[in-house]
Amino acid sequence: MPKTYYVYILTNKTNKVLYVGVTNNLEKRVFEHKNNISEKSFTATYNVHKLVSFEETSDINSALNREKQIKAGSRQKKLDLINKVNPEWKDLLEGLGC
Repeated sequence: MPKTYYVYILTNKTNKVLYVGVTNNLEKRVFEHKNNISEKSFTATYNVHKLVSFEETSDINSALNREKQIKAGSRQKKLDLINKVNPEWKDLLEGLGC
């Protein structure tokens, strides 16, 4: 069975800070962010714990390229992406049963 890779965007409570990442285990990775497993990480420092967007692919290279593409885009492009898939900016991890 092929692996699934996720490109995801997290934000803080006020939706001001954005973080883009890639993983092959979305629930575990977001759990790590929410629980500040890496205490000095960007997400821990800025309390970036809310999953507001994610995309799936079965190809790691596609995931890494998409992550780079999103990171290279303007803040407005990131906001547009989030607003398209999650206009209420809900924490999507809750919708995954976590």
